[in-house]
Parts: sequence; structure tokens; C-alpha cells
Amino acid sequence: MASSCVVSWCLVVLLCARLGLAAECHGKPSPDAKPNLNPVDTGKPKVVSSTTNGKLFTIGQGDDLVYLLHVWGSPYEMGYAHGSLLKERAQDMLNSVWSYFELQVEQAMNGTVDFLPEWFMKDVANFGLDVALDLEILATEPYTGDYFLPEIKGLADASGVNYKKIQRIHMIGELTKGACSMFGANSSATPDGTLLQLRALDWDVDGPFKNFPQITVYHPQQGNGHAFANIGWTGWIGSITGVSSQKMAISEIGVSFPDDTFGQESRFGVPFTYLLRDIIQFDSSLQSAMQRISSAHRTCDLILGVGDGKENEFRGVEYSAAVADFFVWDNLRPEATWHPKIRDIVYWG
Repeated sequence: MASSCVVSWCLVVLLCARLGLAAECHGKPSPDAKPNLNPVDTGKPKVVSSTTNGKLFTIGQGDDLVYLLHVWGSPYEMGYAHGSLLKERAQDMLNSVWSYFELQVEQAMNGTVDFLPEWFMKDVANFGLDVALDLEILATEPYTGDYFLPEIKGLADASGVNYKKIQRIHMIGELTKGACSMFGANSSATPDGTLLQLRALDWDVDGPFKNFPQITVYHPQQGNGHAFANIGWTGWIGSITGVSSQKMAISEIGVSFPDDTFGQESRFGVPFTYLLRDIIQFDSSLQSAMQRISSAHRTCDLILGVGDGKENEFRGVEYSAAVADFFVWDNLRPEATWHPKIRDIVYWG
């Protein structure tokens, strides 16, 4: 079955993501670091509970326990199943993220942290946090896929978390962008020449995110895309890491120090976590994903990765409101001694 292939692929990606949580984006590995030889957990998922449009499993145990959720049906039905099967966990995750972001904004206001955009902090100072995020919603809503809001509504109705709060939380990615690592390796760089893609979430071990890992496998109703696995957190429907039944996969990292090639950012466009989900939900080829990225109303500065396991091809993307430049190993940017070209490997971190 396609869904079982999706789960197998995403378990590997999730393992890489969990192992990368403590990494340093602007550092480098120790030459004496021990390789991680932990085996991939291939144990059978354990059934926890089910409802009309969803079934919940767990994988692993102890600190390595991960929730695996399958949902199917309309966007609203899938959101409702998510909120029903993980009601308390969704409440804990979303409320914890909101409290954590409030603290981050407070620290930004007093100068303790400086990762939030200046224009956003001006909005917070003038109107308050809720309104500042609502302005982000207004700026992005015309470019948002028509399935997102019904899914958020279903999640809100079932979990009891305020609908507007969930919407606002899904805007946070546009402001923080995350700090991560990724690569796509193929041809001579892998033992059998097939594509190996990684995305590690080297981001924020102090926040609540690490406590709520979840793989959500979507089985949309006919006409609304194909099966795909979204690797993220409970209560989160955007995508930063994922893989589809069409063997399409996504990676993403934030850009802390964009050079002049990125141009200006914009707040008017599709949230990048929504665009990435569109790729794994709707696109069946690397070319269609590249076309989606090129033609999108883009917003913030990022580097994306898109892989097609059918073609064994990977492209890195310099992504901003102004540009969408695609890379293979031999035209990789930036060109610097600390970022050497490696045959058949596209990487950033």
C-alpha cells in the first residue's frame, strides 16, 4: 500500500530530525564525534484509538515515543479526527507554543533576543500580539489553499482550542523560519545511486516542540491530492518536513544572514509551510514542484530542498519574495571555502 511506503520513508526522516535537534546551525561537527549507529526502529506501530475519520498509533517507547496519526476524508473531517484523537495533547501543544511565543516576543521587546522581524515588532508595539498576527493572516489569506482553514476549523472544533489561536500559531513560522540542516545526495554519492534526502530540525530545544513529535499520514478525499506524511507536531498542519506516496519529499532551512541575491522579503504571499505542504499533497514530479515554487507569491528568505525518488533527483532552492533559484551540486551557492562543492551532494546547514 502507498501509505505503508509513506510511513517507512517518514520514519527514517523523523529519526534524522530527532537526532539533529541538538545540532548547531552555524557550527561544525567535532572531528572526534562518535557516529550514530542506533538502528532504525522497524517495530510494528501500536494501535491507541480510532474514530470515524482517523486512527492513532504509537511508535517506539520512552523518550523515543512518537505518535503516528492516520486521517482521511474532507479537510474538516481530517482536522476533526486529529483534534478528537489527540484532544488533550493538541491543547497542551498549542497552548504551550502560544505561551512560549509570548515569552519570545517579550524578550524581543526588551532586546534579549533579536530574531523577530522589525516590522512585526512594530506591529506588536502598536497593536498587540494578537492583532499583529491577525495582520499576518490577512496578508497571507488570499494566497492560502482552500483546504487549510476548514482543517483548522475541524481541529479547533474537536480539540476545544480557539480557532483564531490555531491560525495565529501557524503564522509563527513566517516570523522565525527555524534553523536547520539538509542535504540531497544521489548518483556517485550514495551506494546504489538512488536519492537520499535528509532534513534535520536543528532548532529550539528550549521550547515545547520537542515534546510533541508526530507523524500525520493524510489520505485526502478524491480530488484533493494524494496520500502523504507530514512530519511535525501535534496540532500542526503546515509542513516543514514530509514525504508523499508519489515519492516526493521536502526539506527547509531558515536563512540567518541572507546576501544580496535574496532581495527583499514580503509579508504578502503564501506561508511557506503551506506551500511545502502543497508540494507533498499535490505534486507528482520534481518539475511540477519547481513550477509551483517559481510561480508562487513567496514571502520570507529560506533555502528549500525538493526531492523526487522516482527520478532520483534533488534540487536546492534559494527562496525569497524576489527569487526562486534552483541548484544542483555543481552550481551550489554560496561559493565559499566553508561551503565546498561535493560531487552529487546538495547541502546546507
